[in-house]
Amino acid sequence: MQAPIAQNAPLTALLQSWRQGDGASLNQVFEQAYAELRRIAAGRLRQVDGRSTLAPTELMHEAALRVLDAPVDWHNRAHFFASMSLYMRAVLVDHARARLADKRGGAQLHLSLGGVEAGDESGIAELLALEDALARLEILDARSSAVLHLTCFAGLSRHEIAEVLKVSVQIVDRELRFAKTWLNTQLGTAL
Repeated sequence: MQAPIAQNAPLTALLQSWRQGDGASLNQVFEQAYAELRRIAAGRLRQVDGRSTLAPTELMHEAALRVLDAPVDWHNRAHFFASMSLYMRAVLVDHARARLADKRGGAQLHLSLGGVEAGDESGIAELLALEDALARLEILDARSSAVLHLTCFAGLSRHEIAEVLKVSVQIVDRELRFAKTWLNTQLGTAL
């Protein structure tokens, strides 16, 4: 039988304890990480510029529910936050797709010579276009895609990304330059 983990144990120790089967550690993980996860969720929602009806707490909770359904092997604190950010991204994309599907017909995108005319749904279309571009980048260069995600969406530092991906900071910098350039070309925007 394992010894119980102290309430103030570092997040990495709690993650390892949870991975080894201590269900009580899960509650402690989310208690310790709550404020940071909520900050990441709020940042995610700012990136979609008011195009989601989710609140930061709802986004965070939806992502946490997905974690409970999937066996995740977190290596450390940075890996945990990076993974949770990916789950939040997935929740937002699923939410955007559902909203667009609910409004099919009345909110269809109509292309004209002037561009996209979609009223309030243009933001959802932009989010889905970004998601599509990120999926293509992941196929083209998975590490560049991961570096871009961890930088822009998870808010990790260059050193934390290097730790999560087990590469040097110089590689992180190079991959980020490539990913931003590629994405800017695909979307015609500046990151």
